[in-house]
Amino acid sequence: MSDTLFVGGGGAAQDEAQNLKLKYGNRHGLIAGATGTGKTVTLQILAEGFAKAGTPVFLADVKGDLSGLAVAGSQDAELHPKLMERAAKIGLDNYAYRAFPVVFWDMFGEKGHPIRTTVSEMGPLLFARLLDLTQAQEGVLNIAFRVADEQGLALLDLKDLQALLVWVGENAPDLSLRYGNISRASVGAIQRSLLVLENQGASGFFGEPALDLSDMIAHESNGEGRINVLAADRLMQSPGLYATFLLWLLSELFEQLPEVGDPDHPKFVFFFDEAHLLFDDAPDALVDKVEQVARLIRSKGVGVYFVTQNPDDVPDDVLGQLGNRVQHALRAYTPRDQKGLRAAAETFRPNPRFDAEDAIRDVGIGEAVTSFLEKKGVPGVAERTLIRPPSSRLGPLTTAERAAVIAQSPLGQKYDTVVDRHSAYEILAARAADATEEVEEDDAPNGYQRRSYRGEEEAPSWRSEEFRSGRRYSPGATGKRRATSAPKRSRSRSDSIATTFGKSLARQMGSQLGRSITRGVLGGLFRGR
Repeated sequence: MSDTLFVGGGGAAQDEAQNLKLKYGNRHGLIAGATGTGKTVTLQILAEGFAKAGTPVFLADVKGDLSGLAVAGSQDAELHPKLMERAAKIGLDNYAYRAFPVVFWDMFGEKGHPIRTTVSEMGPLLFARLLDLTQAQEGVLNIAFRVADEQGLALLDLKDLQALLVWVGENAPDLSLRYGNISRASVGAIQRSLLVLENQGASGFFGEPALDLSDMIAHESNGEGRINVLAADRLMQSPGLYATFLLWLLSELFEQLPEVGDPDHPKFVFFFDEAHLLFDDAPDALVDKVEQVARLIRSKGVGVYFVTQNPDDVPDDVLGQLGNRVQHALRAYTPRDQKGLRAAAETFRPNPRFDAEDAIRDVGIGEAVTSFLEKKGVPGVAERTLIRPPSSRLGPLTTAERAAVIAQSPLGQKYDTVVDRHSAYEILAARAADATEEVEEDDAPNGYQRRSYRGEEEAPSWRSEEFRSGRRYSPGATGKRRATSAPKRSRSRSDSIATTFGKSLARQMGSQLGRSITRGVLGGLFRGR
């Protein structure tokens, strides 16, 4: 396999072919440009190149166009001559149509295999970001996760977290003594946010079987890397969920993959489309963590490529980590646009043959100003580049074509059926039932035994007026009942709940000290707070 990925050429004899060296493929990259300038096609040809070189790829298909990666390019009478003309102009002599190994994923399970994670793996920081919680509400959420860790309550799906929050709210006075103040108003606000999340259809994202990254970082029998395409057209209707999901996936890659140093080619490439959604209104702590992950994850062989309209959408500290750049046209209609255009041009190594600012403003559709890392990781000189045509289809698959690809996937049996294990919801429900039974037994007058009676008469409830008046009944030989005296109730319901909780907490802390549920680096950022 080649050690470079051909991106395009200038179309003139003096113009050099533009290649992304696979050795520097894990040094991250940026694909930027205004809407309609060709970013999606650039993403498509990079995904093709990495897959062909043996590197698995993950990308989000925001508009549905990237599903065409699964089939060979079309012999369309109008499109075919243009593609062939572009290939000949840039010196792509071996251009041919072909399909690539694609697996479709969909958080909602409609256009691909369901992709899931557990609530515990997501962690309190990302959940707080997802639910747009205040600082006080995030503090309560952190307490809930800490209690779940210490008591061994597996948080797998949303109903587990909802049940845990109910339990935390009911036992707030006792928990506050150990963990800090817990406001019922904060618990209620978190529950409302979870309800909104459910209404967005996100409940299917949390649960099992959870995603196994080895199913994404996979190769075909011919050595080519698998292209994982996430159907994101519906997901984009919930931008916060979209950004949080991709952040979670990035953190999982960081946590699970081993250190490999500087490999000859990336082990995995992650394309983050609509990257501005990641940083919009993100807290500083989260942006700092993304910067840290971007800086360190390259040593694990992972390349992260941000796709967005303007380089300004990416914070400077993150932007400084992006060595491979494809800048499509920027339209400078406003003073802010002009400032952004100037800043984008200044990030390129100057080329004496043209002015980068003018070139970024003037390049046409399918053309870009590019710069790729060269020997020793030095940025290459800016070049005006005609992007190569893709070998796979330009445009989306039909519904029948997508269904056929999904049916042939080997992952359907593993992910298409939901698994509902015994977890926090069931454990807390059992505790509540036990506590209620204990209270009823303690509240019942001494000596009273529940019995079944034949005929029309039944044993009176211990909550009936007869029992509240202090009389105890037992059946007689003729079916009639006689009253006897009974002592007053031994203790209140609240006393019983507090005692039950105290005993449970003591047992859990004694037997599970130091045990916590595994959580990703982003999910566990504030775990100890």
